[in-house]
Amino acid sequence: MIWTGLILGFLGSFHCLGMCGPIALAVSAADSKRYWWRKLWYNLGRTVTYGLLGLLVGIVGKGLQLAGIQQWVSIGLGVLIIIFAMLYKRSERALAGGGLYGMVAKVKSSLGFWLKRGGTYAFFMTGLVNGLLPCGMVYIALLASMALSNPWQGGMYMVAFGLGTVPLLFLLMLGSTLFSPLWRQRIYGLMPYFAVLIGVLFIIRGMGLGIHFLSPSLGNFEITAGASDMTICK
Repeated sequence: MIWTGLILGFLGSFHCLGMCGPIALAVSAADSKRYWWRKLWYNLGRTVTYGLLGLLVGIVGKGLQLAGIQQWVSIGLGVLIIIFAMLYKRSERALAGGGLYGMVAKVKSSLGFWLKRGGTYAFFMTGLVNGLLPCGMVYIALLASMALSNPWQGGMYMVAFGLGTVPLLFLLMLGSTLFSPLWRQRIYGLMPYFAVLIGVLFIIRGMGLGIHFLSPSLGNFEITAGASDMTICK
């Protein structure tokens, strides 16, 4: 399932060109000597933040698994991913304008601080902070991370998501006229459909249909868990 994070990140990066693109261009403009590795450090910073967020929601997912409701959680989060994808722009505006408004202001203030500092370290810190900006794409990826019910897999899913966003944003920082708005919009239009596919995959996973890797049965999960406990006891 982690491979879906990479594709989701790549498709979502066409949205990032519009949302995070101005920040990326501001970071690039702050690099008066045009060091390409500073741009990589900026993107690495975003990826690190995404990975840490994935780790945190993975811990929550693991707790729900231990509570014995892993399959229902997988189904429920799959449904949420589908709803979020279908009402993507509306839900993103609602979240950004709701209780997250104060956080957005603090994040933007911190971004301004690090942009003025300059230097490789400042580029990395700008990326770290930028990863905290509210974004519908990130929310969809975090829901998928939680559904994995494993902190490390959740972290890896978000790292894959972050890496998927890097190529386009990096190219944007090297040349802002590489992508026409029409071409960008067409590719970005694929994102909701792929997000719906991810939601369906998690719903199937939670149904316990006995399909290896895709939808393991609940009985097999319990047997595996029991065997692991016996091994620990020995």
